[in-house]
Amino acid sequence: MASVLLVGVLVYHFAHNFSWVEAIYMTIITVTTVGFSEVRPLDENAKIFTVFLIVSSVFIFGFAISVVTEYILSRNSLQVLKKRKVKNKINSLSNHVVVCGYGRNGQQAAEKLKAYNKPFVVIEKDREIIEANEKAALFVEGDVNEDEALMAAGIDRAQYLVAALPDDAINLFVVLSARQLNKNLFIISRASQVTSIRKLEFAGANKVIMPDKIGGDHMASLVVMPDLITFMDKLSVEGENTTNLEEVEIEDFTDQVECNSLRDLDLRRRTGCTIIGYIEPDGNYIINPEADLVLEPKGKVIVLGRPEQIQKLNEMFHIG
Repeated sequence: MASVLLVGVLVYHFAHNFSWVEAIYMTIITVTTVGFSEVRPLDENAKIFTVFLIVSSVFIFGFAISVVTEYILSRNSLQVLKKRKVKNKINSLSNHVVVCGYGRNGQQAAEKLKAYNKPFVVIEKDREIIEANEKAALFVEGDVNEDEALMAAGIDRAQYLVAALPDDAINLFVVLSARQLNKNLFIISRASQVTSIRKLEFAGANKVIMPDKIGGDHMASLVVMPDLITFMDKLSVEGENTTNLEEVEIEDFTDQVECNSLRDLDLRRRTGCTIIGYIEPDGNYIINPEADLVLEPKGKVIVLGRPEQIQKLNEMFHIG
């Protein structure tokens, strides 16, 4: 708008010898199409310029007025813009994690995922919780019982779902709905009652976690073998700068080194890390595997090391 007004005034003043007041007046009545007569008779060149000025100003001023009007009439225009921005970010995600509920467990899961730079979306219906934590995560405001909320979180493109709600019945419903919407989804559900575990697994949950049981076991273990549990707590998995454990697929090594067996990898010499476990393609876990263990492309190794050693491993083999 400013550019149109400036160009009009300058052209009328310098090209057609209008005074500054006349140039401003002529520009204003032209761009606003009020229909007043010209300040003085226009020559052919001035008329042609005036035609172009009218055409350009009609489109530019019309668009500007529509934007300003929409902003004024919309009470929640900033909220609309924020929601649109969040929606665009969510639509660009794939192989991400959908976290249902942002309570204590949901928030802890989100912090862990953020530490590992794993993209995730949180579904939460409490507007106050969303507003208080909107900078910490991408939120979808809605009820997890509704398929629309799950679809808005990109459940069809997601790789994992974490049902972290305190109510087992709601978690069960979420697991059922998510499994119907995405057959390949890996679902992790929270359970408060022991009797709910089998029901959640039957509904489609791949893993069921009981936070109360884990907490109780941990406290009892601190009584029975405190030093060992304290050592295990020191094996931090908070993020890329403090990680002591890493899970690596054999396929990440195959194109860089010969890895028919653990001995071929020789990670201890190369990075200082120690392989403490091997996961076979069928899901079988082998603790402290032998050096001559034959590796399979779909298998994984669990690696232990200091943070700098883990970082060296990731950099050497380009593990993201």
